[in-house]
Amino acid sequence: MDAAPPPVDPVLLDRSFGHDDITVLRHEVAEHLAAVGLGSDRRHGYLLAVNEVITNVVLHAGGAGRLVLRIEDGSLWCVVTDSGPGIPGNYLSDLRAPEAYEVGGRGLWLAHQLCDEVTTATGPIGTSIGLRMSLDVVPDSR
Repeated sequence: MDAAPPPVDPVLLDRSFGHDDITVLRHEVAEHLAAVGLGSDRRHGYLLAVNEVITNVVLHAGGAGRLVLRIEDGSLWCVVTDSGPGIPGNYLSDLRAPEAYEVGGRGLWLAHQLCDEVTTATGPIGTSIGLRMSLDVVPDSR
């Protein structure tokens, strides 16, 4: 009788990070995205969204956070948490592309443009942002 295959761990990456880890973390996430077969355009877009969110943590939420990348129900989920002061409401209520002359303000807007779903839970003890990208989309030809 054949033994059942071992269960696949849905968690691909679970890592704390700070300012000095952004580049390494981005490369680690990129390797996992390629390994699960996410198409080139979607992979690059998703990676850009992840990079924007982790950069926001370092710049605006105390400089350190945690990233968990997992597969769940046919999708990639990247959840980034921090223990910063929370995101001001006006940044969440009016997600629009900033004007060309505005400095900053593109991270969350970009994440909403590039991901299939973005979830946000924020308050005075921290923020959790979830970025979902479906794996069920037909890969592009690159």
